[in-house]
Amino acid sequence: MRNNMRKRVVVALGGNALGNSLPEQKIAVKSTAKTIVDLVEADCDVVVTHGNGPQIGMINNAMAALTREKEGQPNTPLSVCVAMSQAYIGYDLQNALHEELLNRGIEHLPTMTMVTQVLVDKNDPAFKNPTKPIGHFMTKEEAEYAEKNYDYVVKEDSGRGYRRVVASPAPKEIIELEAIKGLVGKQLIVACGGGGIPVTREGNELHGAAAVIDKDWTSSLLAQEIDADVLVILTAVEKVAINFGKENEKWLDEITVADAKKYAAAGEFAEGSMKPKVEAAIAFAESKKGRVSIITLLEKSKYGIAGKTGTRIVL
Repeated sequence: MRNNMRKRVVVALGGNALGNSLPEQKIAVKSTAKTIVDLVEADCDVVVTHGNGPQIGMINNAMAALTREKEGQPNTPLSVCVAMSQAYIGYDLQNALHEELLNRGIEHLPTMTMVTQVLVDKNDPAFKNPTKPIGHFMTKEEAEYAEKNYDYVVKEDSGRGYRRVVASPAPKEIIELEAIKGLVGKQLIVACGGGGIPVTREGNELHGAAAVIDKDWTSSLLAQEIDADVLVILTAVEKVAINFGKENEKWLDEITVADAKKYAAAGEFAEGSMKPKVEAAIAFAESKKGRVSIITLLEKSKYGIAGKTGTRIVL
């Protein structure tokens, strides 16, 4: 039975919560863990999701280098790279959370990472138009070789060289959902890392897809499916702004779903950064009365849930 005295919260960590390298990640997760355990102490049942932008690039580069150096070494599928990123980010997060819980005398809340697959539609239009750049820059010759030998789609990236681009399809179903539901409130769970391992379904079989799913969209889907009260999307700013960088710039406190949609349609939010966050926040807030989406800074999330800061989106 669900404890209705406790708030059920999905916290989506941005890339800034994890650093850009292994040493940076070790340091970053310590402060991230403090923020998450603050929520546990504030009577929240928390599920943590996270991005994997820098990490997936690093793994992809390392595996591509191995393929280039060792004859007969097959190319590592992107879905496998996402799985690797979930595991090693989860490992650092779990350890930091475990330590922080014990530091505060919370001894009966185990932490765990769920390797999570997310179903996408193999006919999603995103597969016809891959746009998400990942991995290292290549020369024209390297790019042509990768296209021919690895089936990569490669695009020129604003004068800096060529990069692999992959699809970013919409998440349709979280495969391990029932397992996650069974653990909410009993354990502190890290799930759906990097938006989930993208898979397609044929009969009873799941196949990895060459894609990266937007982690805010997956977090919104997860929050809806586990019947969360709050979705917190953490980013590099305390609040969302309209007229950003202009004289009439305005930071938003609480807005309705209708207003948020109006601002998004008017092009107020940057395509690759704030817009998907706001759209994912809208999708959760409008899915059921009483659900609240909050966009704020990592270190302000406790105050955001208490209604003291951040941008709140409500129906």
